[in-house]
Amino acid sequence: MAIKVGSKAPDFTLKSKNATGLVDVKLSDNFGSKNTVLLFFPAAFTGVCTKEMCDVTAGLSQYTSLNAAVIGVSIDTPFAQEAWAKQEKIGFTLASDLNKKVIKDYDVVFPNLAGIGDTAARAAFVIDKEGVIRYAEQTPTPKEVPNFTAIQSTLSGLK
Repeated sequence: MAIKVGSKAPDFTLKSKNATGLVDVKLSDNFGSKNTVLLFFPAAFTGVCTKEMCDVTAGLSQYTSLNAAVIGVSIDTPFAQEAWAKQEKIGFTLASDLNKKVIKDYDVVFPNLAGIGDTAARAAFVIDKEGVIRYAEQTPTPKEVPNFTAIQSTLSGLK
């Protein structure tokens, strides 16, 4: 089960790939300035993940207007994530947890997904500017998406 509300969010530095090359994505870079919506997803180029990330992209202004950055995390390579983001026009940062440390830190490992091995479970966290988890949800199955209404409601309640 996902790490609990009220816990200090485990910090991380993961790789992301953009047009300029590989870049570091560090959660604590947002501390003190903005809230973070952290979305764990099982795998790029899959149906439910694509729909979820495209839906979030379509509503990205709702998150930015609530002073929140969105970061998607999967165990895909940063190169695969970049290709997928370009293909699907995903408009926020995707970060690679290739070594599976962050999915373990947040306790959102989905064991042996479809026989291919451990991946990220589908999960969502709202982390406030002080680095405290204010919302945590892991969906019962990878086919279900988080409650984005509850995520936005949580963000609305943060300063």
